[in-house]
Amino acid sequence: MTIKEKIVGRLLLTVFALTVLVPIIVILVWSFAARWPWPNLWPQSFSLRGIQEIFGGYSGALQVLGSSIVLSLIVALLAVLIGTMTARSLVFYNFYGKRLIELGTILPIIIPSTVFAMGVHVLFIRFGLADNIGGVIIVHLICALPYTIKIMTDVTAAFGCKLEEQASVLGASPLQIFKEITLPCLLPGIISSACMAYILSFSQYFLTLIIGGGNVKTFAIMMVPYLQSGDRTIASAYSLVFICSTLLVFVIFEKTAKRFNKNGSNYFFV
Repeated sequence: MTIKEKIVGRLLLTVFALTVLVPIIVILVWSFAARWPWPNLWPQSFSLRGIQEIFGGYSGALQVLGSSIVLSLIVALLAVLIGTMTARSLVFYNFYGKRLIELGTILPIIIPSTVFAMGVHVLFIRFGLADNIGGVIIVHLICALPYTIKIMTDVTAAFGCKLEEQASVLGASPLQIFKEITLPCLLPGIISSACMAYILSFSQYFLTLIIGGGNVKTFAIMMVPYLQSGDRTIASAYSLVFICSTLLVFVIFEKTAKRFNKNGSNYFFV
């Protein structure tokens, strides 16, 4: 790599970093700003109103944040399990209706969310899944599956099944094959699909509002009204907690995966 290429690379990296960090810094400042009129470059006064709204205890934001994280983790786990099994079926097997299933996996993306929400709401009312946590988990899972299936399909196709077949020929049991070969090789895709499913569930507002019927509260349900009302101080405080909690969960995902299999990523490139 030439010096010119290194300079261009560092310049692009700096620009990308600034596009991420500058908005976060603005949100951080707004979280403590009481009055910040245009065109001032710095707030005229500061306040702890946004922080007290979340951490004061009277709003219940922290309890809702905890329950939202648990809900999204459940959705991510189910999405990874279903997405991985579906991907292996689509990649390794030929069966009747395979193309129809492939089309069905992308339908939640193609259909507008409003149309999908109204249709699935009627169906959930009939089956008693409306206005409860079970229905919300299912509808979040439906939205997350197209992404997890696509990610896991690409990873599974790149990995193939030759290493598994070789291990089976050499006498390895199915459990040994899964633990020593399949799981380490699929680990990059599993982490990516889990993160995608988590953020889709954690940030879901409209479907949660419709299917949950107001009985199921998530952090997005509490945050969006402040974003729409124009109260930038409280909205920024909620947004900051949203970003920090999401990043924390992603870091835990990665650290847990690396501790589970420290050499897992090396198998993927065999």
